Amino acid sequence: MKRVITYGTFDLFHEGHVRILRRAKALGDYLVVAISSDEFNQLKGKKSVMSYEQRKEVVEAIRYVDLVIPENDWEQKIHDVQKYDIDVFVMGDDWTGKFDFLKDYCEVVYLPRTENISTTMIKEKLNKKIQ
Repeated sequence: MKRVITYGTFDLFHEGHVRILRRAKALGDYLVVAISSDEFNQLKGKKSVMSYEQRKEVVEAIRYVDLVIPENDWEQKIHDVQKYDIDVFVMGDDWTGKFDFLKDYCEVVYLPRTENISTTMIKEKLNKKIQ
């Protein structure tokens, strides 16, 4: 069985999220998704609209996803790859090169992001409508 892992916040779930999860799952048989915890987002200076538990529930409902785990810090990736016996690590291509250190443990793949959609864009549109 080929195991794949990806990481993200997955706030305000949209078609870009669906597409990266679908493409990640296509690279293997079992997809683990690590979602940034609320505490980790706070450390990164990010504020999610949805709580970790809400984001987890949404992502768990996606048919491509086999397991959801929390992402609590930057350093846990090597541990996760080893613990879950990961063969392929997947991230959006806006992170190209940032996780190449994982190549000692598994294949690293950077997938193109979906154009014209992001959680940031959705938040900006909502803020304009509110103002």
